Amino acid sequence: MQFPEWLRSLRFSGGDSKSEMDNLKTLLPSLPSSFSLSSLSLSPSSIIGLGALASLTTYWLVTRPRPIQPPCDLQAQSISVQVTGDQSCRRSALLKDDNLLEFYYEDAKTVYDMFQRGLRIAGNGPCLGFRKPGEPYQWISYTEVAERAQVLGSGLLAKGCKPNPQQYVGIFAQNRPEWVITEMACYTFSMALVPLYDTLGLEAMVHILNLAEISMVICDKEDKAESLLKIKEKGVTTTLSCLVLFNPFSAALLERGRKCGVEILQLSQIMVGSNINPPKPQDLAVVCFTSGTTGKPKGAMITHGNIASNTSSVIKILEVSSESFVLPVSMFCHGARVGFYQGDISLLMDDIKTLKPTFFPVVPRLLNRIYDKILGSVTSPLRRVILHYAVRRKQAELSSGVVRNNSLWDRLIFNKIQASLGGNLRFILTASAPISPTVLSFLRATLGCLIFEGYGQTECTAGCTFSMPGDWSAGHVGAPLPCAMVKLTDIPDMNYYAKNGEGEICIRGHSVFRGYLKDEERTGEALDADGWLHTGDVGQWLPNGTLRIVDRKKHIFKLSQGEYIAPEKIENVYTRCVPVLQVFVHGDSLQSYLIGVVVPDPEVFVNWAKERGVVGSYEELCQNPDVKKAVLEDMTAVAKEAGLKSFEQVKDLYLHPEMFSVSNGLLTPTLKSKRVDLRRVFSEQIAQMYSKSSI
Repeated sequence: MQFPEWLRSLRFSGGDSKSEMDNLKTLLPSLPSSFSLSSLSLSPSSIIGLGALASLTTYWLVTRPRPIQPPCDLQAQSISVQVTGDQSCRRSALLKDDNLLEFYYEDAKTVYDMFQRGLRIAGNGPCLGFRKPGEPYQWISYTEVAERAQVLGSGLLAKGCKPNPQQYVGIFAQNRPEWVITEMACYTFSMALVPLYDTLGLEAMVHILNLAEISMVICDKEDKAESLLKIKEKGVTTTLSCLVLFNPFSAALLERGRKCGVEILQLSQIMVGSNINPPKPQDLAVVCFTSGTTGKPKGAMITHGNIASNTSSVIKILEVSSESFVLPVSMFCHGARVGFYQGDISLLMDDIKTLKPTFFPVVPRLLNRIYDKILGSVTSPLRRVILHYAVRRKQAELSSGVVRNNSLWDRLIFNKIQASLGGNLRFILTASAPISPTVLSFLRATLGCLIFEGYGQTECTAGCTFSMPGDWSAGHVGAPLPCAMVKLTDIPDMNYYAKNGEGEICIRGHSVFRGYLKDEERTGEALDADGWLHTGDVGQWLPNGTLRIVDRKKHIFKLSQGEYIAPEKIENVYTRCVPVLQVFVHGDSLQSYLIGVVVPDPEVFVNWAKERGVVGSYEELCQNPDVKKAVLEDMTAVAKEAGLKSFEQVKDLYLHPEMFSVSNGLLTPTLKSKRVDLRRVFSEQIAQMYSKSSI
């Protein structure tokens, strides 16, 4: 047998035989094409050696990790669409033409349909899980959830609730199984849901109750019911007439409700049977009030069709690549089970270890904490060198499309890290805020699972772009989902032009919301006449068809020299500094430079200062001028590395020892900075920094 023929015989299904043969040749010495095993007289030991070599190479070919096959050409993940001659408009490369995806499954066109599909798949399988601290999870089956949702929905109808668009049902509770059951109860009878949150504050709560004319609210605990009764007693809302509680309540609450004309019931008291009335895709599913950084909350009206198209798009992206990815993302549509954490948030990581999740949706802030914890736990210089070398080796695999958690480096270095998250993770989704490319690449290597990044907002149901399987590069938010088109529009004041592939991100498609509840003015500001949703974010198309978020349009101001500043972009850079947990960047049109208010990270700040020769408590260090100088130097170095211009860098700062939070009024419920309130709270410090001599 000729040697090249022997090589060609080593072909295995599922792989590229040509590339495998090329890889194998690199392992062997150069041999002439006419080389023949029969032409040589070999000793027994030589034959054994050659046989061993052949066995080893065969084993390597069979067992070596296979790269994930991407669903499209990763160098062309989106395609230009000719919409009124706009070259900046693009759609997903997964679509055959310019017709956007509305539904992936014909039997899943509403949220109710999706759950029913999961019910047919899972039957009596686990659906919703809960546990008390220190106890194992208890699971409610799909069948039981469906039955309880139907009888609860019948009870809501019996108490006067009507199918939308006539009336909305409020729900004021933490995430728990009863929340989902209530949601499905509303959808079973075509009723729309309005979630309420205590972090919104009293004024916002009154605004929502009155705007949506909510008469019934379902609560989890007595304290939430009391807060609603307090509103009723003040006479600032007249529509509220019934409260239904998940948990038992006191006789005092019942009497208090009676006095102000509000009926108080327990969930079990309104459980009755009735025929179902499923919704249509165009029916409202939820009115989701977005807090915003200024003004009253806006009620984004989301339909069943919006939710179905958005979910269908993610299913299409992942199912085209591999069936095994579908389950975590589509959740109930594919019969997945969901466990809810209830208890001390400090014990959350222990709960994750117990549940051993396969899917972990997470905000970038938590991933940043995991990243900092990993690096902070490696104190030995030698171990740090080994860690970074292992990360580089895993990142080399990622660059070739291989994602795994069973390599040599996983067994030696990363197994404890992976075990801290349950050891069963296959899929992480990060969204809601930018994540550092450094952090993303590092965690993709160390956690050994798929980490996808998405971008979107409430007004487009959830996401409008999503990372493509097989593309493990960082620094972008993926390509458009199949349910939407994305285009960029000019922002002359900020020197962004669509012809250069830069501008405000606009979205149009099946996932875009209907508008804001009873607010035509702000609906007109968000949706233009052609149905494009203007996000206020600034994007840039990359050569491979993915989108990068580069700026923010809404919160911009001009310095005295005429330079425009987008503070949120700058703040995202500064949060990469080790000692910085939160930062508020401020500028004034009468001043030529920026200043900042920084909240140091209490978990690392004391040790960070100690390494620089300064010892003290957290509060003492915040008042130390030398520490302030060191923090500013660190921030300046990070800013220069990120390419911030000189006028985009803060020239002075104030170290604040208390975190910005929802409870102190400095963050919205979605953890965005309330810039007006931050300026007001720190007005004295801002004035002091600007009163110094010119910098």
